[in-house]
Amino acid sequence: MGGEAIETVGLDETDQRLMAALRRDGRASVSDLAAQMALSRATVRARIERMTARGEITGFTVLTRSDTDLAQVRGMMMLGIDGRQTERIMARLLGFPAVQTVHTTNGQWDLLVEIGARSLVEFDELLLAIRRVDGVVRTETSLLLSTRRASARL
Repeated sequence: MGGEAIETVGLDETDQRLMAALRRDGRASVSDLAAQMALSRATVRARIERMTARGEITGFTVLTRSDTDLAQVRGMMMLGIDGRQTERIMARLLGFPAVQTVHTTNGQWDLLVEIGARSLVEFDELLLAIRRVDGVVRTETSLLLSTRRASARL
């Protein structure tokens, strides 16, 4: 699959290209999207409305400077949980301000935690705090060095 967008069930190639364009720029006008994709404005508008009505598009969002500036140090922490404490531990983790998201997963790790801290010291303090949460039995953490957003070729 390389750098291509993950195929969503029920979306044809044009819908997938449109979704990728919206991921790159959620504020793009219907006219600009139509020109990029060599489609009519009515077609683009109808496809966006259909994908929204079907729940394929659930919203549009904006990243502000503060969303990215505050998280100078970012990382992913994988957690192994003892027993059936996942819900309680997830709730506890979401109480830490530097925890951005918590995902359940399968395989070796039970949870995947996305962290965004202002400094390495704050990041380290959070790792120690998470390791002290009752029920967390093992962890592995990776710093995120660079990020690239998924996009499809138009």
